Amino acid sequence: MATGFLWDERCFWHAGGNYAATMQIGGLVQPLAAGGLPENPETKRRLKNLLDVTGLSAELTHASADPATWEDLRRIHPESYLQSFKALSDENGGELGQRTPFARGGFEIAALSAGLAKSAVDKVLTGALSNAYALSRPPGHHCLPDWPNGFCLLANIAIAIEAAKATHGLGRVAVLDWDVHHGNGTEAIFYDRDDVLAISLHQDGNYPLDTGEIEARGTGRGEGCNINVPLPAGCGHAAYVAAMERIVLPALHKFKPDMIIVACGYDASGFDPLAQMLMTAETFGTLTTMIKQAAADLCGGRLVLVHEGGYSEVYVPFCGHATIAALAGSAIDAPDPMAPNLRRRQPSARVEAFQLSLIDEMAAYLGT
Repeated sequence: MATGFLWDERCFWHAGGNYAATMQIGGLVQPLAAGGLPENPETKRRLKNLLDVTGLSAELTHASADPATWEDLRRIHPESYLQSFKALSDENGGELGQRTPFARGGFEIAALSAGLAKSAVDKVLTGALSNAYALSRPPGHHCLPDWPNGFCLLANIAIAIEAAKATHGLGRVAVLDWDVHHGNGTEAIFYDRDDVLAISLHQDGNYPLDTGEIEARGTGRGEGCNINVPLPAGCGHAAYVAAMERIVLPALHKFKPDMIIVACGYDASGFDPLAQMLMTAETFGTLTTMIKQAAADLCGGRLVLVHEGGYSEVYVPFCGHATIAALAGSAIDAPDPMAPNLRRRQPSARVEAFQLSLIDEMAAYLGT
């Protein structure tokens, strides 16, 4: 068995609307020369290109996938939302929700993005792949059942989980979200469920502004199955590794999942325009190695990573390469050209000690 890499050129063709970064053009907001949202195809395309150039692609099993079916989508999203999305997509595109523009045919591309995640989960569960990476675009972790936002039009990971439950009887699933923004969509969908553990490591007070508090632990049967780790701006390698060691891994060992899925965003890197964190390519590789070992210990290695955010066209490819190399156990390296800069920018010893003390406090509060 090998590591799967699921991708499709058509996902790179998803198009945004009249935005300048995250602001709609108009009034005093001027258009950008490149135009559109920060969520654009280049970060993903350049990641795929780097894999090809270094030779790592040759060590992966490549595949596309069928789009998620209407039945798949309806397990998460109400019929009214899907109908509105499809109708607008069949015309000339438009926008639903907040910061989620799409062009004509956007519904089909979003369904394909969800289909890549669904197929990755399916192939790992059936043993066709040892683990997998889905280069899904548009992303999904901010999408509520009836409200798309934050570049996310369909809840890719949730759709994949429910399809696997329906088809394979998948039991307990842990979703680890290390995108820099809170995984509010995943949280909302599974908030009252005890069969899905949702863990979100995110920059405190970034996006969305009104979600991601540590006190949000789930409700009803799901109480305790939602874990938010709101990290202060400026966290780097040591803080993220500590959060994994002191919060994430103990929670996973307590939950004992049958599969682990990572919402894999790269926007906590030190060069991302939408956040203020200091992760490096090495950090992403280290976190991947840690979660891969946890999957081996807990659920037979069943691990899937699904691409989410990350908006530095230059740096995302190196972060993604380090992640996928670690996932595949490959010795092929893409030396990080930003590493010297980021090493100098890591928090001082005093700031790092403060960050680690906050993580210890959160671990104590969460009971991990």
